[in-house]
Amino acid sequence: MTAGEANQLISVQPNDLKFLFELDKPSFCDLQVMNNTDNPVAFKVKTTSPKKYFVRPNTGIVMPRDSCIIRVTLQAQTEYPPNMQCKDKFLVQSTIVPPNTDVDDLPADTFNKDGSKEIKEFKLKVLYESPSDQANSEGGLKSFTSQNPDANSTIQHLKDERDAAVRQTVQLQQELDFLKRQRKRRNDSGFSFMFAFVVGLIGIMVGFLLNLSSASPSTE
Repeated sequence: MTAGEANQLISVQPNDLKFLFELDKPSFCDLQVMNNTDNPVAFKVKTTSPKKYFVRPNTGIVMPRDSCIIRVTLQAQTEYPPNMQCKDKFLVQSTIVPPNTDVDDLPADTFNKDGSKEIKEFKLKVLYESPSDQANSEGGLKSFTSQNPDANSTIQHLKDERDAAVRQTVQLQQELDFLKRQRKRRNDSGFSFMFAFVVGLIGIMVGFLLNLSSASPSTE
């Protein structure tokens, strides 16, 4: 416990919220909240950017000397922040509550600073981290897109085609599973021909996916 945490009702670890930042993908960070007292402590999590994050639970009660986990999820983002820097902040408020208090019964003013109760606050910064492979290819990607103004739209088009192919493959796999079940019930030559046809069609789709992946523009 650090000197600052010694005066807190709760300890929060880690000290900063770190998210692995990837475009169009959500990311999460878990916080451990430890009650440093011999009394039940209620907590509430606030953020300067509530539309970007899901916090579960955002309000709760930690029993004496016990702990709980808070999961903070960064929603999928469509663009990188400048220099991968984030100005978002989080605040964890805490206060002692009477024994046997249920979180659903907490008064609306539980965390209001009205002078009648002690409210402690714990501040956390937000840090974004890039995947190692993304860091290695970042320079090449910038060079490619600067020399090819339509690179982003081309990459997106290829991605859309790949996703469509994946969905079709999944649908074919579902149909294949259905045909397998039907085959157990009847075993005639016509069905065997259909089974072979579907298997061949799936092979064609898999080959299409492999060719599409190899056709994607290189960022190196």
